[in-house]
Amino acid sequence: MKKVKKIKIKVNGKLKVIKEGYNLLKLINNLKIPIKKVAIELNKEIVDKKKLNMIKLKTNDKIEIVHFIGGG
Repeated sequence: MKKVKKIKIKVNGKLKVIKEGYNLLKLINNLKIPIKKVAIELNKEIVDKKKLNMIKLKTNDKIEIVHFIGGG
């Protein structure tokens, strides 16, 4: 039986263990984050939301997810 390798990442400062090969879109969906209402940063770089499914997560990646808050 093939063993699934796990990697450690940080999401908004919290350590998270996920399966190797996860992409950013899958992570966002699993966290149930409304993609239209957030900005996503990976290792201090803003991510183009159109490319989320192409970005594979690696050990020690740091993801910051910032929610937009309406007001006026």
